[in-house]
Amino acid sequence: MLYWQAFPPGGESDLSARHQQVVLKKKCLAIETIIQYKAGAGGGLMWGQMNQLPGDGLNVVGINLPHIVFQPLEGQVQYKTQDITPVFWFHYTPDILVVPEASPIKTFADFINAAKAKPGQLSLGGSGLNSANHAAHERLNAAFGVKTNYIPYKGTGDMATAVIGSQIDGAMTYTPFAISNKTRLRPLAVAMEKRHPLMPDVPTFKELGVDWVDGAYRGIGVPKSTTPEARKRLSDLWAALNSDPEMKELAARSGFELVHVGVDQMDAFMKDKVRLYTDGAQRLGLGKK
Repeated sequence: MLYWQAFPPGGESDLSARHQQVVLKKKCLAIETIIQYKAGAGGGLMWGQMNQLPGDGLNVVGINLPHIVFQPLEGQVQYKTQDITPVFWFHYTPDILVVPEASPIKTFADFINAAKAKPGQLSLGGSGLNSANHAAHERLNAAFGVKTNYIPYKGTGDMATAVIGSQIDGAMTYTPFAISNKTRLRPLAVAMEKRHPLMPDVPTFKELGVDWVDGAYRGIGVPKSTTPEARKRLSDLWAALNSDPEMKELAARSGFELVHVGVDQMDAFMKDKVRLYTDGAQRLGLGKK
């Protein structure tokens, strides 16, 4: 089976695919899962080409929300949201604001004060343009009345060097990145209902007065030509992966929040998310062209 990734190695999509590769091998000895990378355009390069892959049930593509809604609205990619055929959403990673460990900014209040003292001068990195990180950055600016600059990178892996090395002031990223670099980064606020068990000192945005529980969803999609039977089979396989104790442990340790959205719930889930993210796109100024 070919498992295509739309981002470079080293980010959350790659990490989750490698977790799944390990558990897949255990569950299906006969299946060899080979991870392939086709990065570019914040994932848009791969997603624009996925319907050209054989619909044989052996070509699976990593997909992300809200990216597959935002990018077509912005209009620079070669696909529409309805061209993507999701078959399972397996987890989500909450938004989190971090600064380098060496930063003079120690708390979220410090961050807001610094941003207000120097409007437009603080730079925050993120993965991709018109992505979950980009949307979270715009949401941060709007919710707290500040102006910071968004610096897009090809993926979280590419951004790591810049933020850890203090080349940028911080990043709007996801919980796994903050957890895996906890000695090198300082998390300031997280978009969860409750504080993260691995980061009990980090306040939620809700505690800071903003109703913000969001992040990026990761799942798998297939070429449109894949049969309904093959889609259902892959959906069931990924559901079994998500329920595996080893998978649950890997997810918890890395900061991934598992979700279980298979083909049966897909239409309702996508309808809800497309509506939510289309509203969010207005903050990015998308869809105006």
